[in-house]
Amino acid sequence: MRTRLVTVLLALIAATLAIPGPAAADTQGGASLFGQIRQPDNDDEGVENIGITVSRDGEQIGEATTDSDGNWEVELPDPGSYHVVLDEESVPDEYDVMQVPAGAERDVEVREGQRFAVVYRLAPAGQGQNSASPSESESAGDEEAGDAEGGGSAEGGEEGGVDAPAAPEGSGMFGQVVSMTVAGLLFGLIIAISSVGLSLIFGTTRLINFAHGDMVTFGAIMAMIFSGTSALASLHAPFEGVPVLSMATNPFVVATVLAVVCGGLLGGLLERFLWRPLRRRNVAMIQMFIVSIGIALLLRHLLLVVFDANRQKYVQFRIQEMIEWGPVALTPRDLAIMVLSTLVLVLVASMLQFTRIGKAMRAVSDNRDLAESSGIDVGKVTVYVWVLGGSLSALGGVFLGLNQSVYWQMGFHLLLLMFAAVILGGLGTAYGAMVGGLAIGLIAQLSTLWFSPQLMNVWALLIMIVVLLVRPQGILGRRERVG
Repeated sequence: MRTRLVTVLLALIAATLAIPGPAAADTQGGASLFGQIRQPDNDDEGVENIGITVSRDGEQIGEATTDSDGNWEVELPDPGSYHVVLDEESVPDEYDVMQVPAGAERDVEVREGQRFAVVYRLAPAGQGQNSASPSESESAGDEEAGDAEGGGSAEGGEEGGVDAPAAPEGSGMFGQVVSMTVAGLLFGLIIAISSVGLSLIFGTTRLINFAHGDMVTFGAIMAMIFSGTSALASLHAPFEGVPVLSMATNPFVVATVLAVVCGGLLGGLLERFLWRPLRRRNVAMIQMFIVSIGIALLLRHLLLVVFDANRQKYVQFRIQEMIEWGPVALTPRDLAIMVLSTLVLVLVASMLQFTRIGKAMRAVSDNRDLAESSGIDVGKVTVYVWVLGGSLSALGGVFLGLNQSVYWQMGFHLLLLMFAAVILGGLGTAYGAMVGGLAIGLIAQLSTLWFSPQLMNVWALLIMIVVLLVRPQGILGRRERVG
């Protein structure tokens, strides 16, 4: 018991030191305005050399020009109100700036440390005045925060959170509570899926895998890469319009399946060619912790080189209309994430409870030596656990990227909350990770009703500490005899 507590404290200290605060995010510095200007007939291609000027009280603060991908960004000296102007003379002749709803000039309000997205849309020449576009209202929800018409936060609210479902106007405090509860369930389900593998890996090997967050990012980026390939587009073309086959062959759906497979392969390869040889050489656990941190850094920066530092979104499900149920307004995309996450967690729980391999996983997690003496092939079970953990982390990354955006540090920023979910629910138990993930997600989102969103993760961790003071083994953990 004492060794386990020391291990947990070590993991928390290392994770706290490794993960930057919300104000730092993945782009260094403070507040900024940014955006991406895309071609009207091809959402994957940007328009370069368009000028953007930012001013305040008549004084120019900064200017930027879109790059080859259509991206631009202007750093701001401090929070406040700013005036943003797109230079229409720099727009290519074949395009016009859409004047509905906002036109080329915008007034925006930026909070401290916020990256505020200002979205301009282009139309074919001569159609800028009469082309319709999604509503500018953030509560309309046609695009995610950070890609919403007229602008929004680039962080999905704040780092580590999710894009909250909008409460319809006039719903009052009750509507906000219900809306944030739904957002908390959504966030909690994503955390739960991502952290189940982390808990099982600890249960079977006693290793706290610091690279698990980057395995989440790996899955999201693999789905992004696969979904943009011409091969999947060609596969989908013959079935477009066919009710079931059209969805089954959708490039994003196929890319998600491939990303989950790649995540499982990554986990299995790490176990087979790294962790198993280290265990056979009786490498101390603290050394394996350091190795896992090194793997995390290596994987994270490889993803940075391959994917670059820009945030991107899955094109297929970017713009959607809200579905309203009383005080809750939810996009079909977020509803699908919640339904699929729940279904996957139920399937994982059923597998662990009723299948032969699931029972073997639980046996090894409970007592590795006793399971091995009972005839269970512990080495094979451990490989299965890493494959399952890698697959679930990849799926969690896809869901997180679908709700927010995909960037190279997304899983790294989620890592501390995954640790919190695993410890709160009970170390080494998959069911505990599920319960802990839901609890952390709900606490984090509901806290934003009364406190700054930048503190949402702090309250979740404080609740975890309080629970551990009362019940050190976690919600579903078991007491262990010492001596």
